[in-house]
Parts: sequence; C-alpha cells; structure tokens
Amino acid sequence: MTDRERAARINRTLARCYPDARCLLNHSNALELLVATILAAQCTDKKVNEVTADLFKRYRSAEEFASASLAELEKQIRSTGFYRQKAKSVVATCRAIAEQFGGRVPETIEQLTLLPGVGRKTANVVLGNVFGKPAIIVDTHVRRLAVRLGLSKEDDPDKIEMDLQELLPPKEWTLFSHRIGFLGREVCFARKPAHDRCDIALWCPSINL
Repeated sequence: MTDRERAARINRTLARCYPDARCLLNHSNALELLVATILAAQCTDKKVNEVTADLFKRYRSAEEFASASLAELEKQIRSTGFYRQKAKSVVATCRAIAEQFGGRVPETIEQLTLLPGVGRKTANVVLGNVFGKPAIIVDTHVRRLAVRLGLSKEDDPDKIEMDLQELLPPKEWTLFSHRIGFLGREVCFARKPAHDRCDIALWCPSINL
C-alpha cells in the first residue's frame, strides 16, 4: 500500500468517526477568526472562545483593533497566556489590514503571511474555514500525528504541510486537518495514545508506542 492509499484510508475512516469535525474557534467573519487564531497559540480553543465572546463585542473592525489601547487589550486577553505579545500581534496585524488592505482580511496565503505575526498555520486556518480555499492546518495535533502516522518524516510545520498536500486531494485538506485534530484531542494523545480506541490503528506504524 502506498502512502497516498494509506492516507486516503485514514481520511475516509476519520470522516466516518468525526462527521462534524470543524474549526472550534467561534467566529462570524475572517477578522474574528484571524484574531482568535492568534490568541489560540499555547491556549485552548475553549478559553479563547470565553475571551472572544466579549472581545468581539467591543472591537468590531480591523480599525478598532488597530486603535486599541495595548494595556486595555492585554487585560482583556490575559487569560489566554502570553498576553503581551499577543496584544502586540493583534494590534499590529489589524493595523496592517486597515492600512494596506482597506480593512479587509486578505484572501491569499502570500498576503496573509505578510501580516505581522501571521505564519502559514494561522493563514491556513482563515483560508480554509472562512474563504473555502484548500488549506492544510499544521497545528500541534497535525504536526504530531502526521509523523506518528508515517505521513511525514519532517519536524518543520511548513514541510509537513507540503508532505500532506502530496498525499491528499485539495478538497480534503481542511477537513482532514480538523479530523486529525479531533483524533489528537480525543484518542491519539501526546504521551499515551489510546490504541484500543483508535479506528485507524490498522494503518498506524506507531501502534507499539
């Protein structure tokens, strides 16, 4: 069986196991998801959603975030951790959107990654979930499981992204990312994978971990 065939079987099985797999960050537009993704670094989606419930009522545009008081924003996002750096990133990113893109979140990977603090993962979250563009999101779960499942031998997220792109059709990229994320949260834990509950164990080369 080739890696591409194995990836297809893994993806089909996960599609049955997690038919509702999706982005867990609450958002109603591209800007909200971009900000939420910045806040989600080293933080749970649940905590970010608690913070953004009020945050998105206070700041409704890139211009409003861009003109926010850093001290006030830090206070509002403090519980997400690394709040000083995150506040700076949010303000700088939104200022760039306001000044360079007319207040609208850009819709290409090239333009998104020009924004301060926005790497490929964050850009792909927005592209795949808001703009409906093929995007593999290499978060902590996808990074860990891609290697564990033998779908990549790389450690660098950008290289893992490219490896997965070679194995899956573009229309499956975003959903596959979410399905792997659900598997990582619920079954394939970092320290002690629950092999007895894993529906894709048959195709996992790391079954003896």
